[in-house]
Amino acid sequence: MTHDLATALRRALSKTRASDPAGATALIREALSGAPASGAECGPCAAVERARAKARSGSRTILSGLSGSAQMPKMTGLSGLMGKGGARRGRAAPVPEGARVEMRRHDGPAGGRDYRLFVPSPREGGFAGLVLMLHGCTQSPEDFALGTRMDQAAEEAGFVVAYPAQTGAHNAQSCWNWFRPEDQGRSRGEPAILGDLAQDLAAEFGLEGRVHVAGLSAGGAMAAVLAETHGDLFAAVGVHSGLPAGAARDLPSALAAMQGQVGGARPAARPAIVFHGTADRTVSPANAAALVPGDGIVTEHEREGRRWTRMTTAPGSELWIVEGAGHAWFGGDAGGSHADPAGPDASREMLRFFAEQTAT
Repeated sequence: MTHDLATALRRALSKTRASDPAGATALIREALSGAPASGAECGPCAAVERARAKARSGSRTILSGLSGSAQMPKMTGLSGLMGKGGARRGRAAPVPEGARVEMRRHDGPAGGRDYRLFVPSPREGGFAGLVLMLHGCTQSPEDFALGTRMDQAAEEAGFVVAYPAQTGAHNAQSCWNWFRPEDQGRSRGEPAILGDLAQDLAAEFGLEGRVHVAGLSAGGAMAAVLAETHGDLFAAVGVHSGLPAGAARDLPSALAAMQGQVGGARPAARPAIVFHGTADRTVSPANAAALVPGDGIVTEHEREGRRWTRMTTAPGSELWIVEGAGHAWFGGDAGGSHADPAGPDASREMLRFFAEQTAT
């Protein structure tokens, strides 16, 4: 991006208040100049085009959806979710002995994506289940596998793991487009692609009824969408530092939701395990509370100076709130991006939770 987007938005708001909506639109367009031109492939671009249309008609409210008030929300965490630069290029995730990793391509009626497939070593009784792992912005499947250490956990627990790839061809920062209406329904867009992929893999490995979805940040938000659109397919969902389904319908409302304005959000549609840090400046912890609302049994934990609480609700969901932690996968490998080596071990806890949901 040619500008820091937060600065550009503040300048654009000043332009709007000065009765210059066209100037405001130009500032936003310049800040998003690195995004694809097609509104069908880029949520921010679609927001810009809507703003331009309003500017032509003389509207002075093009940025009102950013905060819902006269004050501009703080945007300090925006760059973390929307991303800066590409995925980190480092070492590959280690492959446990006896396991295998394949790079594949899925194509279906709604479209296609490349994906990384982890298959654990053979074992008596077959595999425990399938997990669709959705990376965050600017990440790649390999980077995400390394940072989460999910392959190691999946080898121990016997889970097949698929890591679909979102690229700059579909979003300028390789984010899953969780905030676009066309990517929030069952029969089209990214939910259709990802649901079709999960169904194909479940059939291939004989894991019907034992399919789960998890993700980080934008990937966590898309995981929440999939739990809602494909409740018959996904038995449970894991959301790490993400947002609930219904939290946004465009880029402005996405920015507001990231800052904690989650009035339109819906609780997780399937049993959910949710992780969030209290010091997350990218996505407000209010989103975690919206995913798993209500009361439950709370236990407190401490390990190596880090504290967290775990709340288990009556419907069987879990909410983990980690004191002082930021926007990164807990228990991860620092060699990957957006990974926090300190506990709790989110990958192992997610697989434990998923296994409990499908235990017979």
